[in-house]
Amino acid sequence: MKHHAFGRMPFTVTNVGFGAWQIGGSWGDISEADGRAALNAALDAGMTFIDTADVYGDGRSEKIIADVLKTRGSERPMVATKAGRRLNPHVAEGYTKANLAGFIDRSLANLAVDSLDLVQLHCPPRDALYQPEIFESLNALQKAGKIKGYGVSVEKVEDGLKAIEYPGVVSIQIIYNIFRQRPDHLFFQEARRRNVAIIARVPLASGLLSGKITRDTHFASDDHRNFNRNGEAFDVGETFAGVPFEAGLQAVEEVRKLVPEGTTMAAFALRWILMSDAVTVVIPGARNAEQARANAAAADLAPLSADVMAATREIYERLIAPHVHQRW
Repeated sequence: MKHHAFGRMPFTVTNVGFGAWQIGGSWGDISEADGRAALNAALDAGMTFIDTADVYGDGRSEKIIADVLKTRGSERPMVATKAGRRLNPHVAEGYTKANLAGFIDRSLANLAVDSLDLVQLHCPPRDALYQPEIFESLNALQKAGKIKGYGVSVEKVEDGLKAIEYPGVVSIQIIYNIFRQRPDHLFFQEARRRNVAIIARVPLASGLLSGKITRDTHFASDDHRNFNRNGEAFDVGETFAGVPFEAGLQAVEEVRKLVPEGTTMAAFALRWILMSDAVTVVIPGARNAEQARANAAAADLAPLSADVMAATREIYERLIAPHVHQRW
């Protein structure tokens, strides 16, 4: 894995990090023991960035991270969390300084730290991005020492472009993968120009790009790939990257033809993301230690050729873009 600066912040991170949504919940039955093993394997492999959120398992993910890091007692990785999705209803008016401070205090306790490395607004309503007072509240919380920096996790490219207009925003988290290529246009150019760190999430399109999912794959009732297939619980773009299931399976078979012999499709998909120099860190999840180690190893694959990159673009434009490109 490569190490580089996290935008304008004084952190050096690996280009592959650990996405901790799976160890929190909404991915079927993943035991706490497996979650701990996955995180330990990621750290053993050298990962220095962990991404979580206060709503992942209602704090379960944050608490597992705190316990693992306390047990290890070694050099601490950068830990990013998110705030805002605890609001019910989830509306812009709820992003008050008092509510944000409360969410941050809860994450501070869950993560057992005095200051959060990075807090991200968790896919806030678009209206929130047009309220400077929200970002002034984050500036005040940063000045008070409760957070070292802040960013925004967004659903849409347009939201990312708006968020980076605020000078205090140091990072944007956005879906970027073979099935969601739109960010690698104007948005990535603007992020690079402003030295904003980019966290690429949903890198495997909720497992579609692992190549292991078929029409007969069964998803548990508490797996978002079951209960959010049509956006019933949150933005449908978070599940299979918003790609209709049948269209995704068809495109996967096209992508499979490009994967070098001896390489998994998941590793290929992660390496594809790392071909963009705008991406600071990609955050695949892991259900167990084996998956975490495989994610780390993907960074060591040889760069993909221009012909292969062009072929993935053609597959995207032909089979996927009509479903997702203008939507997100």
